Amino acid sequence: MKVILLEDVRNVGKKDEVKEVADGYGRNFLIKKGLAVAFNKENEKALAQRKAQEAADRAEMKKEAEETAKKLESLTLEFTLNTGKQGNTFGQISSKQIAAALEKQGIHVEKRKIIMDTPVDSLGTTKVKVDLYKNEVIGTINVHVSAKGA
Repeated sequence: MKVILLEDVRNVGKKDEVKEVADGYGRNFLIKKGLAVAFNKENEKALAQRKAQEAADRAEMKKEAEETAKKLESLTLEFTLNTGKQGNTFGQISSKQIAAALEKQGIHVEKRKIIMDTPVDSLGTTKVKVDLYKNEVIGTINVHVSAKGA
């Protein structure tokens, strides 16, 4: 019996795959539990439509991410850190602070999408990368750190 999986099923397959399974397993378990539907022309068309819609949604999300990346290029975030007499900085700018500053600008980015090998802890301007869409669209933000004073 051929079925179209509606969810990932261990040892059978992934969502939206067409699989050949035993008749009893397909009818009595997969279809009954709502994990799959029988493979026929009607369900095959529904699967094709669902895949086309998901592809269109992904393309739209990628387009939005590219627009956000263009906004980020011209954006400079301002931060201040305490400094000592010799110019040493106390503290650092974390991805959480950068995400909060972006949120104030009206751009929502999760803090774990901000790519920082090391936290920003030096005065001046540093470029910080942001993963906007599945490592395909990477934006760059200018983070400027100035001295607050001792």
